[in-house]
Amino acid sequence: MSDKGEFVSVDINSFFDTEPQEQNKDHEISLLTPQERTLIDQFMPLVKEKDEERWQIFNDRLHDLEQLAKAVARFPSLLERHELAGGTRTPTILISSLIKHLDEGDATLQLPSKAILGKGFLVAKAHTLSSFSKYAKRMEGGEKLANDLANETVSAMFCLLAEDVYLNLIRDNTQPEEFRRQWALSLLLLWEHWNDQTAETVAPVLQTVWKARRRLAPAFGTMMGTSELLMISMQMDEQWIQFIKHKMGDNGVSQAMEEFLFGISYEQITTLRSILREKGISAIGRDEVSSFLGQHVKADAGLDYRDFYSMYTIRRDNARSRKRLNLTGPHKTIEDYFIQFVTERNEEKQINDTFAK
Repeated sequence: MSDKGEFVSVDINSFFDTEPQEQNKDHEISLLTPQERTLIDQFMPLVKEKDEERWQIFNDRLHDLEQLAKAVARFPSLLERHELAGGTRTPTILISSLIKHLDEGDATLQLPSKAILGKGFLVAKAHTLSSFSKYAKRMEGGEKLANDLANETVSAMFCLLAEDVYLNLIRDNTQPEEFRRQWALSLLLLWEHWNDQTAETVAPVLQTVWKARRRLAPAFGTMMGTSELLMISMQMDEQWIQFIKHKMGDNGVSQAMEEFLFGISYEQITTLRSILREKGISAIGRDEVSSFLGQHVKADAGLDYRDFYSMYTIRRDNARSRKRLNLTGPHKTIEDYFIQFVTERNEEKQINDTFAK
């Protein structure tokens, strides 16, 4: 930023980490959150008592994760000023580069090395927590511990999802620049520590929606999902209820919600609605969707964190394609819309709090 407070145009090369820097202890990636540490401190002694060979395997896995975390931490902090081969890099410059240079397509080679390596660490940690959860489930009296470890696995997955959502929202040049800068800063913080306050707030809500979605077996008839949405909303916190109340009138939001509820694309929903109308059929079940569409579709999915993320990425990629090709249908996922809504409400709250003073 210049002395006049104006943002300086920078070269995309400032993104790249091209020379080593001294590790800063203040910005080390956390191996485990306090909650994860508490659960593992309970889990490991139980495993050792039951099967010392398995305990050693798990202990080695934790050691490997620790080495990965240390490797990520050795890369230059994204929250400090650094003199790199491509020039000076500061958080402000990184934020400006994210806003100006994130075009459509895969951004892997445009992102800092620390971000890419940290993502690999988070995936490894999620798999580790998942394997611990599965083992705990087989232990006598370990059901609660297994569920708690599974929830931590899902939280790790939501950090990956949050990265995607932030990148999607930063790319959206119809959004106020102030919001895009907020999302870019949140992304830097996520890359630095691989935990995220917004993800921690949003994750329980979306996880509950996901679980409710599976329990509610929607009727693929009118394809509106009204009753399912009403039942889901009754189980949610105030933030989700307000989101439904204020945003479901938006076509993009309602279409994205339908994709989430029914587990098939907007295009497939449109085709299926037309087929059922022509045949005079009022409703079908999830297991009949593939036969009516004439192609295999995974309209249902389990509660596994990999299922959630996989189906999210399908909706994400479809939304990006529609936007790029200017096609009808949702140009964002319901996760994008929800986090955008959370940002808008937080901004409104800050403004109201300021005027209240």
